[in-house]
Amino acid sequence: MLRFFIQPQLNTIVDSVIGYEMLIKEYRDGTWRMPASFSAIPAHDMAELLIATAKELSLKVGSVSFNVDRNQILDDQLIHALIAAQTVLRPVKLIIELIENDVKPSVSDEQLIEVVTQLNDFGIQFCLDDVGSGINTWPAVKPLLPYTRELKYALQNYKEHLNESAAENHVTFWQNLATKHQMRFILEGIEDDNDDAWADSMNIDLRQGYYYGRPTLMKIHPDDPD
Repeated sequence: MLRFFIQPQLNTIVDSVIGYEMLIKEYRDGTWRMPASFSAIPAHDMAELLIATAKELSLKVGSVSFNVDRNQILDDQLIHALIAAQTVLRPVKLIIELIENDVKPSVSDEQLIEVVTQLNDFGIQFCLDDVGSGINTWPAVKPLLPYTRELKYALQNYKEHLNESAAENHVTFWQNLATKHQMRFILEGIEDDNDDAWADSMNIDLRQGYYYGRPTLMKIHPDDPD
């Protein structure tokens, strides 16, 4: 069984929830777990779940975000489901987060740009997730920037260096890149007071993490296991 959990994204300057990230989990061995492989989830199953979840969401927020890898975003069935979900969610914006995982065979920038342009035409926005890690590194993602509305940086990727200059340099690089290209920049992985204070010192207003809210189950049926 697959279901989405939603986690809030906040603007800490005005202390308000601006959106939710939808995180897919699988129920097995009596508990909810991350899927062993995102690519192994059939596009048909992902598409049906996405539309069913969109119908359950009645949110007074700006956006909901949905993770895909480079193979999934090329699947016609999933693309049609994304477009259908955006219709259901409107005026809430659907944001597609391209995760940092590598895939085989590799997907070219030209293939990605063609699909992202199509999604943009339907009002669906594009985000690069976990920038600076996996294959979402600089300058590999440079060709995608004209089609991107949001960058997300995972603080947990460098948590052991939080108080060192390396973490500050990494965050500043991507923060400045987002500003230059007029994108949103979200810092995720905020887990405690120290993380929150560090984000304050970096003048980052858009944030996500357990400190502000853990992912909660979006039930499709009343008897879905908690």
